[in-house]
Amino acid sequence: MDKMIEFFKDLSPIAQAGLAGIFTWAVTAVGAACVFAARTASQKILDAMLGFAAGVMIAASFWSLLAPAIEMSQEQGGLSWFPAACGFLLGAAFLRLIDKILPHLHLGFSMGEEEGVKTSWKRTTLLFLAITLHNIPEGLAIGVAFGAVAAGFSSATLIGAVALTIGIGIQNFPEGFAVSMPLRREGMSRLKSFWYGQLSAVVEPLAAVTGAAAVLAAKPLLPYALAFAAGAMIFVVVEQVIPESQHKGNTDIATAGTIMGFLVMMILDVALG
Repeated sequence: MDKMIEFFKDLSPIAQAGLAGIFTWAVTAVGAACVFAARTASQKILDAMLGFAAGVMIAASFWSLLAPAIEMSQEQGGLSWFPAACGFLLGAAFLRLIDKILPHLHLGFSMGEEEGVKTSWKRTTLLFLAITLHNIPEGLAIGVAFGAVAAGFSSATLIGAVALTIGIGIQNFPEGFAVSMPLRREGMSRLKSFWYGQLSAVVEPLAAVTGAAAVLAAKPLLPYALAFAAGAMIFVVVEQVIPESQHKGNTDIATAGTIMGFLVMMILDVALG
């Protein structure tokens, strides 16, 4: 861990965010690669994995994003709750807009249940777009976290940004698996299932770099940006991840996965951050 921190210290914030995003994408790819070794996976395992991912995202939204945003607002003076509340609502509204426009289909759902504008696109394309939509807030969160460190706020630390990266990486492994296996069950080849599984996380490095660049360009907006990423993540969790994890009736195991994911991310963030 110390060597990782030293390595990141010598890089620019943009490079830090980019490498962190590449790391989370790579972990997703490793998880998706499990499709080559496993013939199938039980729905209970897939739902538990999705629940775990939801728990990590919820915990990260508070400890790594909202709490630092409130502390930064206190340092700047004024209403400490306003930037966090405003940014949170804007993040949720932004994802709602994308969700309303972008054609997509959640994992485990049938054709006819797709969301967004009407289209004739294939089921696999709609599934891929839903997964990609899920990963955008994660990349933004990473980028904003590293940008906050460069901005010099006492509540933002490099260790905290690395902890967030590790947490998102941890949940990306089962997420990659939970994406590639359903695609395989849809009739895709193992290679295509892996390809789409890892490709869904390619947006994370791009979103991370964008987030870091944005907050560096406008330092006063940093608390809003942190809360924006949190609002976007919570929207995805409530609108997409949790419904997907419980759609097949495995409510108890999906909920247990969410609790464990929250616990792991909370411990990771508090212990390291």
